[in-house]
Amino acid sequence: MTPLHFSYFTTFIVSMTGFVLHRTSLISTLLCLESMMLSLFIALSLYPMQLQTSSFMLNPMLVLSFSACEASLGLSLLVASSRTHTPNNLQNLNLLQC
Repeated sequence: MTPLHFSYFTTFIVSMTGFVLHRTSLISTLLCLESMMLSLFIALSLYPMQLQTSSFMLNPMLVLSFSACEASLGLSLLVASSRTHTPNNLQNLNLLQC
């Protein structure tokens, strides 16, 4: 495992650990999800450069578009929940109840 691969793996694992351990607020959960997606984006965008091929160049753009959709959905959920519920605690938030 090269140091570059180790840094990608470490970044992903640290953000996943933050996602699992810090589920107190919606903002911290969304930030951990976004850091996971950004680490995947960086890994997928530099992987074809290591192989010196152009056949995998579409994958980082797909991951970036999914990350943008995830961020916009999370922000809209945060705004909608903060308008109806004052705190943004995930334990107090029940999205299945109208």
